[in-house]
Amino acid sequence: MKRFICLFIVLISLVSSNIMAKDIMILKLAYGDVEIELYPDKAPNHVKRFKELANSGKYDGVVFHRVIEGFMAQTGDVKFGNSNNSEFNLALAGTGGSSLPNLKAEFTDIAHTRGILSAARSSDPDSANSQFFICFESAPHLDRQYSAFGKVIKGMDFVDKIKKGDPNSGAVTDPDKIISLKSK
Repeated sequence: MKRFICLFIVLISLVSSNIMAKDIMILKLAYGDVEIELYPDKAPNHVKRFKELANSGKYDGVVFHRVIEGFMAQTGDVKFGNSNNSEFNLALAGTGGSSLPNLKAEFTDIAHTRGILSAARSSDPDSANSQFFICFESAPHLDRQYSAFGKVIKGMDFVDKIKKGDPNSGAVTDPDKIISLKSK
């Protein structure tokens, strides 16, 4: 009987921990590690793509090509923005994506507040692919216009240290880069 009770407690503990487990990614920057919580219930396709690219190492070495003080830091161009591959071209960073098809917009009720992770795209709402940005401050004009799919829950002070670009365009010379990005 004691074995049965112990086994039951262990099973309940395992089930509970899986139910309460969060979808966390670790973004390694030169300044420190950043924890990002993803929202698969809100933007399942964006979360799936982000995790797929991250866990396959596609974001490792990608530069923050557009960073605007008080607004956001943009990265994720795995084609032209990856400083580890032969196609790296800082002048073209921000114009490329992955070899995967573009994603349909997943607009949600998530407000673009400090630390929100959202999909970068062109003027076409269904053109998000691999690029994303992290908000430095609230940006309500982006709400329900861009697909927010996660939030920095630890290490935002490290995101704040990312080298800022031109005040108008956000273009960064000698930009910071993602050291690695993986599931926790």
